[in-house]
Amino acid sequence: MSKQLESKIAVITGAGRGIGRGIAIGFAEQGAKVVCASRTQAQLDDTIQAIRDSGGQAIALSCDVTRPDDVRDLYAETRSHYGPVDIVIANAGGNFERRSVEDSDIDGWENTLRVNLLGVYYTCKYAIPDLKTKGGHIIVTGSGMGHRDGGAGSAYSASKAAVWMLARNLATELRDYGICVNELIPGLVDTDILTAAERPADSALSLEWFKQPADVVPLALFLATQPLTGPTGQSFSLMRRDSQ
Repeated sequence: MSKQLESKIAVITGAGRGIGRGIAIGFAEQGAKVVCASRTQAQLDDTIQAIRDSGGQAIALSCDVTRPDDVRDLYAETRSHYGPVDIVIANAGGNFERRSVEDSDIDGWENTLRVNLLGVYYTCKYAIPDLKTKGGHIIVTGSGMGHRDGGAGSAYSASKAAVWMLARNLATELRDYGICVNELIPGLVDTDILTAAERPADSALSLEWFKQPADVVPLALFLATQPLTGPTGQSFSLMRRDSQ
C-alpha cells in the first residue's frame, strides 16, 4: 500500500523534541524523507534513531533558526542529500519570558520574538526558491495565544499573533506558485514549553484536551497532503472553539 508522503521531502525545525519530533516520526512513517533540524544534536540523534528503527529515512542537521546563515545552509544541505524541499514545518519555538510587561526581562522578551517570529520568517524565506520549482506546503506552528490575549505572557502571544499574520501574507504572495501556507494550532500539548503540571486552570482551558505530540500528527499530515490548489492562508486548530 502506498504511503501518503511517498517521495516527499520535509524539513522540520524544532524536530529534536516535542511536537517537531512527533511530526518528524509521523511523516517518516508515511514515506517522507525527513530533514530534522534543531540546535541540540543529542536530541536530533534520538529522533533520527527512532525514525530509522522504524524503517524511515531521515537526516539530522544542526540549525539555530535565529541565524539566517544556519537556515540557508539547512536548505542547501537538504538539496544536497535529497533535493529541493516539498514540505516545511516551521515549528521551532519557545517562551522565555512569562511575566507582565512591567516586570519582564528585556532579553527574555526579545529572545521569545527572535525564536518564534524571526525564526519562522527565516525558515519560510529561505525555503521559497526551492518551493517555487514545484510547489509545496508551508505549515507554521501557531498558538491559540496568538488569537486571544492572556495566559502565556505578552512576548509569546505577540510573537504567535505575528506568525499568524506572516502566514496569511505569505499565502497571498505564494498562491500563484502553488505554495500553500497554513497555520496549525496544536492547543495544549505536553512539551518542554508546557508540561501537564503547568496546565492552565482557568475556565476556558481547564476543559481543553491535553495532548501528546503524536496527537498533532494527523492534522499536520492532513495539511501536508492537501492539493496545491487547496486551502491556504487558513488556521487549523485542535483547540475547542471556546478556548481560543
